[in-house]
Amino acid sequence: MTLDRSVLAFAGFMVLLSVALTLWVSAYFVWLTIFVGANLLQSAFTGFCPAAMVLRKLGIRSGTAF
Repeated sequence: MTLDRSVLAFAGFMVLLSVALTLWVSAYFVWLTIFVGANLLQSAFTGFCPAAMVLRKLGIRSGTAF
């Protein structure tokens, strides 16, 4: 799996997790969903993605986007 797909998979997992936590734990977990969405949006325009930096250090091979 490349870094690009790993970042997308991680973001998707975080959105689903935060929605589940919002439904079952506390409505304040919606802020995690907002944070993930804002991070995806800024990453699309700037190319800077903290998750990509962490995953790269964990040994995931680079893709074309990050």
